[in-house]
Amino acid sequence: MSAAKPQGTMLGHPKGLFLLFTTELWERFSYYAMRAILVLYLVDAVQSQGGHGLGWTQADALSLYGTFTGLVYLTPLIGGWLADTYLGQRKAIIIGGALMAAGQFILGTPHAWVQGMETEVFYIGLGVLILGNGLFKPNISTMVGDLYEEGDHRRDGAFTIFYMGINVGAFLSGIIVGSVVAYFDGNFQAGFICAGIGMVLSLIIQFVFAQKLLGDIGRTPAAQLEKEKAAEKGEVRKEPLTKIERDRIKVIMIMGLFTIIFWAGFEQAGGLMNLFTNDFTDRMIGGWEVPTTWFQSLNAMFIVIFAPVVASIWIRLGKNEPNSPVKFALGLVLLGIGFLFMIGAVLEMGGDANAKSSMWWLVGAYFFHTMGELCLSPIGLSMVTKLAPLRIASLMMGAWFLFVAAANKIGGIVGSFIGHGGEKEEQLANAMSIFAGIAITAAVSGIILYFMADKLVDWMHGAEDSTHHTEEEALEEEIAVTAEHEAIRR
Repeated sequence: MSAAKPQGTMLGHPKGLFLLFTTELWERFSYYAMRAILVLYLVDAVQSQGGHGLGWTQADALSLYGTFTGLVYLTPLIGGWLADTYLGQRKAIIIGGALMAAGQFILGTPHAWVQGMETEVFYIGLGVLILGNGLFKPNISTMVGDLYEEGDHRRDGAFTIFYMGINVGAFLSGIIVGSVVAYFDGNFQAGFICAGIGMVLSLIIQFVFAQKLLGDIGRTPAAQLEKEKAAEKGEVRKEPLTKIERDRIKVIMIMGLFTIIFWAGFEQAGGLMNLFTNDFTDRMIGGWEVPTTWFQSLNAMFIVIFAPVVASIWIRLGKNEPNSPVKFALGLVLLGIGFLFMIGAVLEMGGDANAKSSMWWLVGAYFFHTMGELCLSPIGLSMVTKLAPLRIASLMMGAWFLFVAAANKIGGIVGSFIGHGGEKEEQLANAMSIFAGIAITAAVSGIILYFMADKLVDWMHGAEDSTHHTEEEALEEEIAVTAEHEAIRR
């Protein structure tokens, strides 16, 4: 947003892009490492019983997980406003990163240091982490766009590069933190320390290279720049919404309800599916046991591999490319198919809680969930930018993230139906009911949305029209849009 641009390029892009790439890589490593072990830490036995956790019931742990992930999507609305109005993006990132690092280290505080206050310290750490995420998450992605002048064709490719950094960090997190926890004999607090170190690396990179590679980008709050522009152009008179704008907002609201259903199911990955992996899955390969957290890296790996493939499919369909509501419906159906694999995992056990299901059921579930995500997540965010009236675009994007926040909390509540510390057989039966319920709800919702698609497209009033000139240009734009909006969501 600043007129003062940094000097120097690498691979045709400003060097600042690769600084932000590396900063975000380690921040996402930190967040996803913590996310991978949070529920496992909560349900692990307390230290006096030979464990390293807090000894919560699975239901309580999953409910807390839903609250946490919901706030992760809610607080960036506040953090973005603070950066735009008062702090500027650079300062918000530094403060947010410092808070996130502090939160991780508080979570990693050895129980021997705070005997009798383990739960209180845990809540403090989690709260600090949430506040830091709110400041960091919305501003790092915005700075990527600020590296380029309006109309610069390199901007789309920049988000693709940045997006890969996010997923590399997410992929490494589950593998590294799982290995660290295993090395320290199941001590999850060592995993939190590992996550904190990742966040510190992110901060160090910013402190050392930011001024040199970013110049003054992100230093001036957006509100100050907007006031200057408004003063030049004169005051813009507020006008009521037109019928077309009202119809388009209706589409956003309706699609938002369906996105709640999708993310409430998808976010079982870090909650119920994580517990199922830990308790009911055969993770042995030869004589070696695959750490539970490694499965949390599958989503990131599949996104990196298949995002260009999915984007290419849409383009090659040409005039037959599905519209946004149909893609949404397909995403919901794919989510349901993913949970069919989880149902298969439960059926393989035959009701015996001492048996173990094959890990390949999980691989299949994560694959179809990722395919559903690629059909829905970037499409939804892109749809909001196309449909929201310009003068309330930020408000509508904020409303969209509120849908995601609600979905995460609802997902935690749904996962908590596994029960409060009942017998393993009862938990297994409850898990079967949850998986089946989500699969049916997702599939039925997808079918309903499919039959609503034509009416929703009518209400869009031409916003779905394409202006692509060549297949190559269309493919490049589609991949970049996927990357940009996945970057924002993650």
